Amino acid sequence: MSAGIRTAGKFFVRGEAKVYPKGVSYGPFKEASHGRQFPEKEQVVRDFALMRELGVNCLRTYTSPPAWLLELAEQWNLLVMAGIPWAEHVTFLDSKAVQKEIRIAVTAVVEECKGYNSLFCYMVGNEIPSDIIRWHGAEKVQNFLRELTELIRGSDPDALVSYANFPSTEYLELDFVDFHCFNVYLHRQEVFQKYLGRLQNLAGNKPLVLSEFGADSIREGVEGQAHILDQKLRTSFEMGAAGTVVFAWTDEWFTGGHAITDWAFGVVSAERQPKPAFDVVKRYYQEPLPPLPAECPKVSVVVCAYNADRTIDTCLAALETVRYPNYEVIVVNDGSNDGTLDICRKYPYIRLICQENKGLSVARNVGLEAATGEIVAYTDADCDVDPDWITYLVHGFRITGEVAVGGPNLPPPEDSLVPSAVAVSPGGPTHVLIDDMEAEHIAGCNMAFKADVLRDLGGFDAQYRAAGDDVDICWRLQDAGHSIGFSPSAQVWHFRRNTVKDYFNQQRGYGKAEAMVYYKHPERFNLLGQARWLGRIYGDLSTSLLPGKPFIYSGVFGMAPFQSLYQRPASLWTYLPQTLEWNVFGLAMLVLSPLAGVGLLLGAIPVLITLGSSLISAWRAPVDPRFTGLRSRLLISYLILGGPLVRSIERYKWRRKLLGKEGAPSRQSATPLRTRFPLQRTYGLNFWSDKGIERDIILKDVINQLQEKKYFVNIQNGWERWDFRVQQGLWAWCYVYTATEIHGGYERLHRLKLKLRLSGLAQILFAMWAVLFVIVIACKSVIAALLMAIPGIALLWAFRSQMSCMATALGDMVKISAKKLDLTPAPPK
Repeated sequence: MSAGIRTAGKFFVRGEAKVYPKGVSYGPFKEASHGRQFPEKEQVVRDFALMRELGVNCLRTYTSPPAWLLELAEQWNLLVMAGIPWAEHVTFLDSKAVQKEIRIAVTAVVEECKGYNSLFCYMVGNEIPSDIIRWHGAEKVQNFLRELTELIRGSDPDALVSYANFPSTEYLELDFVDFHCFNVYLHRQEVFQKYLGRLQNLAGNKPLVLSEFGADSIREGVEGQAHILDQKLRTSFEMGAAGTVVFAWTDEWFTGGHAITDWAFGVVSAERQPKPAFDVVKRYYQEPLPPLPAECPKVSVVVCAYNADRTIDTCLAALETVRYPNYEVIVVNDGSNDGTLDICRKYPYIRLICQENKGLSVARNVGLEAATGEIVAYTDADCDVDPDWITYLVHGFRITGEVAVGGPNLPPPEDSLVPSAVAVSPGGPTHVLIDDMEAEHIAGCNMAFKADVLRDLGGFDAQYRAAGDDVDICWRLQDAGHSIGFSPSAQVWHFRRNTVKDYFNQQRGYGKAEAMVYYKHPERFNLLGQARWLGRIYGDLSTSLLPGKPFIYSGVFGMAPFQSLYQRPASLWTYLPQTLEWNVFGLAMLVLSPLAGVGLLLGAIPVLITLGSSLISAWRAPVDPRFTGLRSRLLISYLILGGPLVRSIERYKWRRKLLGKEGAPSRQSATPLRTRFPLQRTYGLNFWSDKGIERDIILKDVINQLQEKKYFVNIQNGWERWDFRVQQGLWAWCYVYTATEIHGGYERLHRLKLKLRLSGLAQILFAMWAVLFVIVIACKSVIAALLMAIPGIALLWAFRSQMSCMATALGDMVKISAKKLDLTPAPPK
């Protein structure tokens, strides 16, 4: 990298210091006496001097900069985004000769520019028209741009490379560039702000540079141009743009063989006279970035630490350098027995609270009670926050208007294979977005709340000692009618597990947490007990073999100004090969296939699908380029395969444990009304009241009894026919329906209907067993059939027993409530 600049998450750094490219576009100009499309050298010197007065540290060219211009830029301490002009506006992929000319042109520009300290990056292309891309197909264009990028890196290995995209082709997936550039001309502030949120998510974990935006002072007026640039610059930096390029430096503009005189986008005139926009740009470009909010509410940062001596020093050192004028740091030492306490005492700026080990949620609540700030922000002891982390969080609260805001957590570059592989394996902490600025979930290592709202909600649930607290609090906030904002540039570096053993231990902890969260939010989980997110999961590796092909909205005749890529929502089938249930089914097929005489290869199909899915996902994983060999891919494949299985096993283990140990009465208390299937029964109970007792009072009393006895109760959310459902085991649910007949005055007949049904898990297991049993029967293998019949009978017995016990217990509790409320049992109709 000639300028010594590298990317670090969403930003650029030189050494350890952040660098914001604050740029203007320069050219194209009419060819001068030196034979290039730039002004005479004397004019370039005058331009560079005026640019430095403006605060510019970067200029973007559309034609290749000559060596003398790069030398002058270095003298004036300017960075150059070197444009590489080529035939982008023709069907270039239809001609081998044109492609060859493009490669020659790219190589020539790199050979002339490499080695100069003023070179910031190469722009491998600029706004390929949408109809040209539709003609060739997006994938072919992406592959060609990838080839050109690799050609540049082959000649200048340390160079940064980007491509200037625009809304009409935002669907291009350019994961190979070092940072993302977008040219955006949206004058309405609210539209620009919303679209910038979208671009930040398209950029992912890489920097976003607005490589062109501006306003025409002929049509908007010079004051209108200044106002538009004021809005765009403020919004860009508040929302975390890594850099901006104002179009343009001067009104002097020559393209298509002639001068353009009916547009005037420059911040200076063609004669280099500053416009009002010059002063606006100067204000932003000469002040520290990002700009601080107009009001800086006090922020209390809470760090909960338990045996964190390996990382807490880095965490606290980073928090000490945060560039926000009004914050405090509270460290809750949750009973650490290593060197954590001694390290914390080295930092006098923190408020240190020590307590016995009570778990993560209790520690978070202790920090919340001690916080004096209007906003309380949480990060973990194994995180290294960005210096502007709090600033971007506070901007997020103002921009989104939400009561909670979070940001991304990025794995820092690692110097060894295992942590690099873990960083791209499934199951890491991540965020889930409903749209570009609203989150469904924010990770616990990077979340902030309005302190009074969090206190009103009761803080964090103390049962979550190690994980699950962030999922629970996010869903509780949404259930209370609040929304959660997302600030993509409020980044923290979160160290991932550095051994395979630690990774699997983490997945076990997450499995336990999922089981605990399941019993509070069952409607948010699928049949397999996995979280059913409404939004899109970011920053996690997809382990799907069949992810579904995304599609592009292009408009009629491909003329839509905003053309987006849409990914179909993932279904159960997309990640089924990595589930425990699928693998149990596959192993059973593998074992039974020789006995059934169907051949080992046929029986191994489910297992082969799982292995193939893991290998394909591992091959696609965006691992550090230093660790892309076969060993790395095999390790990632192993983690992709093993992580979800370990997590699922732990989830089932804790779901069983958390159902409670209260025994059910042994006597039958209710008489079956009718039977549709031996394992799916309906029971009825009627009660008479002459005191006007309403059914909601009965329901609340029954629910209280169930919860006291550790039954899992799910009260419907207004969209179901049933009133609540009950579970005390993995195999059965009981749905409770009620209705009240009014017979005049205070006389009421309360009717209760208890419907016993197999749980989703029971249905899946029974279906898998039935498929295997049918296959075995079809193969006419008596031994295999007998072997298959044993687990089938055991399953049926378990299902039937649990349903019977649940009906008995629930019926008794209803009768207890009826007696307490002085209700008289009545015969069923």
